[in-house]
Formats: sequence, C-alpha cells, structure tokens
Amino acid sequence: MPVPLAPYPTAPVQFMPANGAQSQLVCSGCRNLLAYPVGATSVCCAVCNAVTAVPPPGTEMAQLVCGGCHTLLMYIRGATSVQCSCCHTINLAMEANQVAHVNCGNCRMLLMYQYGARSVKCAVCNFVTSIGALPITAEQKFNN
Repeated sequence: MPVPLAPYPTAPVQFMPANGAQSQLVCSGCRNLLAYPVGATSVCCAVCNAVTAVPPPGTEMAQLVCGGCHTLLMYIRGATSVQCSCCHTINLAMEANQVAHVNCGNCRMLLMYQYGARSVKCAVCNFVTSIGALPITAEQKFNN
C-alpha cells in the first residue's frame, strides 16, 4: 500500500505590516544589508544567522562607506565620526550637504566633492586633483 507523502514544507510566514513598510540595517555579523518590517525589535540574518538589534523608533540612520576597507557602515544621523567594526578605521561622518569646491588642476573646471575627501577626479579630463595642495604650474616647475 502506498504511503502518502507529506506536503512540501512551506517557507516560514514572515510578519509584514499591513502597509508593507520596511526599513534597512546592516547585519552585525556579516555586514550585509538587511530589510525588515517596521516595528521589529531585532532581525536575524539569513546568511550568517546573527541577530542584530533594531534601533529605537524615530532614530534616523545614515550610511557611509568606510575609507579603510570599503565596508558599508550604518550609523545614527548626527554622529561626527563612525568607527568601522571590521578594520577599526575612524571615519568622519559628514552630512550629505557638506560639500566643497575646487578647480581641476588641469582644465580648471569647477569640481564639487564631499568634504573631507583627499582628492577628486575631474569628469571632463580625468585629472586627479589633490585636495589641500595647490597644483604646480609649468612656470613653477621651471622656476624651481
């Protein structure tokens, strides 16, 4: 007599608010970006199974890329610096509107860059201008 097969297991039902609102945070284990339903208090990563606590409601978060290891970091908006948990580099946390200007060292095009950058590459001539250093002109090279 044939044995009846059990139905295939279904994926676990995940809580989703009626409006479908979601937020994101960075996994405390593997640093992947995790999406979670608004109202959750913690999130379990499907990749590394680390449980990451969700910041309290109303806490505005911001993101930046670590200058040392290029890992995506998430931090509470308003912080002045963020230490990377991977390479321990201390990164300056600038607001999105904190930009500066410099003229390209080659074609003199006005360039805009994020405040704190060490250099900026011109999109017109591809010249890399160092920030904080004056470009050396041909006259200065021959006079020295």
